[in-house]
Amino acid sequence: MVNAGKVIAVINADSSPVRRMVQTAREQGLIIDATQGRKTQGVLIMENGSIVLSALLPETLTSRFHEGEGDKFICPMKETEEEN
Repeated sequence: MVNAGKVIAVINADSSPVRRMVQTAREQGLIIDATQGRKTQGVLIMENGSIVLSALLPETLTSRFHEGEGDKFICPMKETEEEN
């Protein structure tokens, strides 16, 4: 779970600049890997400089943030029935 109020950005993991940013953060020990061994699709940039890797698409993550507007914490790996 991540604190939704601490997320600065949700971005797609496919571009070269994002891959370089993730590699740099990995070298600095700032990566939180929430992919559970699956392909990284979404990247969450947190307020404290850490980066959360998710197997969910950025669109899915964003919709979950909007679904739980009153919720403080969002799980970037929570699967719904249609994703199984």
